[in-house]
Amino acid sequence: MKTREPGRGWLLRLVIAFAFAQGAVSMARPAVSYRALALGADARAVGVIAGVYALLPLFAAVPLGRRTDHGRCAPLLPIGVALIATGCALSGRAGSLPEMALWSGVMGLGHLSFVIGAQSLVARQSAPEDQDRNFGHFTIGASLGQLIGPIAAGQVVSEHADALARTSAAALYVSAVVAAFAVTSLWRIEHRTPTADGTRAGASSEVGRASGRVSVAGILRTRGVASGIFISLAVLSATDILTAYLPVVGEQRSIAPAVIGLLLSVRAAATVACRLVMTPMIRLMGRTVLMAVSCLGAGLLCVALALPVPAWGLGILLAALGFCLGVGQPLSMTTVVQAAPDGARSTALALRLTGNRLGQVAAPAAAGLLAGLAGTAAPFVMLGVLLLASAGVAIRPVRSAGRGTPPAPPEAPAPRTDPSAEPRGARPPV
Repeated sequence: MKTREPGRGWLLRLVIAFAFAQGAVSMARPAVSYRALALGADARAVGVIAGVYALLPLFAAVPLGRRTDHGRCAPLLPIGVALIATGCALSGRAGSLPEMALWSGVMGLGHLSFVIGAQSLVARQSAPEDQDRNFGHFTIGASLGQLIGPIAAGQVVSEHADALARTSAAALYVSAVVAAFAVTSLWRIEHRTPTADGTRAGASSEVGRASGRVSVAGILRTRGVASGIFISLAVLSATDILTAYLPVVGEQRSIAPAVIGLLLSVRAAATVACRLVMTPMIRLMGRTVLMAVSCLGAGLLCVALALPVPAWGLGILLAALGFCLGVGQPLSMTTVVQAAPDGARSTALALRLTGNRLGQVAAPAAAGLLAGLAGTAAPFVMLGVLLLASAGVAIRPVRSAGRGTPPAPPEAPAPRTDPSAEPRGARPPV
């Protein structure tokens, strides 16, 4: 019997909530960079603060995934919104770089909580054949937030150095209010109806107890999981460093904050466009080839960003880059979900997010080191190398585009049981 998705409109409400939450974070991240610059930070310090955003989530992802595998998804959503709003508001009040780093970490923890709950909800309430589409639509919410947030930050933050501290703080306060609006569309978003695996959404604790607890090492050894995690890490690291370092590039090239916000939004708009046409692209190319080609194109475009092109040239490069980066996140979600063992899908998604956060810790730190040694163009070259490596990982054949269990060995022919085929007088085996 065909599985019916629970309810009508839960995915739309989730996309709206994610757009508000991601919009708040996307507005806050460049505002944090500008406020850090106003407090005396250099490019290296900006990289450290951007890395701390991912540090707390790095240790919290797997426990939250375990909890979601054996319980409901929805409670993580308002908790995440509250932490995002708190981190944004207190970053605006911070008067030192260590305080900025601390509240940036709280913001990152809130974003992780929201995303684990939301991704697990999509996986649990979507039929397997609809997961590519639903994850693609879900990530449109992130892209909408990334489209609006930087524009809003650019409009609020003043380019005048003497007003930078005050206006960047104002942008952080506004982002806290934007985050709070996410809770308005979260009512009854989790349904206790049969899902793709025959269980009730929101009642997976029975499944977890019945199937046993799968170890983290066992999940990572499942074919398709590790490659999905690495591709997601590379794509998110590119998006994150673009958000954190494009303001620094703008300062060095005398590009106004409003223009930088517009450029970041161009990148996000191209990502939205990519996800709207992703289903026909999958039908045309297949998931594996599409991921490989998009990572290859993104890697080459990141290297091109290191060139001293004018603002209009950056806009063209970022539009093409945004389209290429739109593929990796939703398809890596589907790859990991379909590869993961039963009863451990939320944990597998949490491991994917752990990989993302590891990239968000290591990549900005490495980018800050490279920027201090070789200038702000060097991080984009590093991103190019990382994305080219992910293209190599993606092109490796993955059975059923990411289904994790290896094919079973051929079964031996079944013994013949027809009595007429037995020799006369033969006795059945004991």
